[in-house]
Amino acid sequence: MAEEFTTQRVLALRKLTRAMADLLRGQAKDYLATLGPLFRPRSILGGYTESNPKETIPGAEKAFKELQALHEAVAAGKPFGLPKELNPPIELTSSTLEVTPFEYSHPAQPESGAAKTVAITGPLRWVLSYAGFPPRRFKELLAERNRNSQQVQEFLLHYLVLHVVIARQPGLKKLFEALHFPLSSGKLPELGELPIAFLSGPVSTIRPPDNVIIESTELSGADAFEEVINLEDVVKLRNPFKDQLEELVKAHGQTLPSG
Repeated sequence: MAEEFTTQRVLALRKLTRAMADLLRGQAKDYLATLGPLFRPRSILGGYTESNPKETIPGAEKAFKELQALHEAVAAGKPFGLPKELNPPIELTSSTLEVTPFEYSHPAQPESGAAKTVAITGPLRWVLSYAGFPPRRFKELLAERNRNSQQVQEFLLHYLVLHVVIARQPGLKKLFEALHFPLSSGKLPELGELPIAFLSGPVSTIRPPDNVIIESTELSGADAFEEVINLEDVVKLRNPFKDQLEELVKAHGQTLPSG
């Protein structure tokens, strides 16, 4: 059954959503802190990073070629406008991870009149980046009239490296899936064809109808809105590993004891 939204309902769901986001974001940060060494660039690129010029890592040459190909495909295009070439060694200033709530613009359409652009936050979906390189600052940097090309290159490189680090370790996605925090790759409109790493919570959030969003922004005085928790996802939560084992038991003609 579709959720019936009213302003009061949204206010109540927002309180729950923020409490849920605090809990799940804390859990996600704990996982990332524990598994952080797996995301360090040198674990994949080895001697191609300036910090470890003599370190030899199996597969590092292939990983760097993938990085070069990605850089060539993305760097020269909009909105970056950088040279395609990428030569070793590369300088990376950050290897720890941070998460930032996903943000996007939405043209909320009132019953009459022109659409109103609202900044929407998805509090249970996060952009994964190396610390010091958040997506909002990257967008601001690209929007500057006299932007610093070296800084743009630095941001671009850290995002590309993170993508390659994750892509070269398929087990990472399986691990985070088992932890109920799936890793995925996508794009952000303001960042062109740059692949972005996303981390999601075990439940999703939803955007209420535009009339509710507009009413909420008028009450708050800000053209911003946070999505609210999808309670149906809480009901549907399951344990994929348990389900897999149960299917295996059934496939072998056995029955699990009740209770």
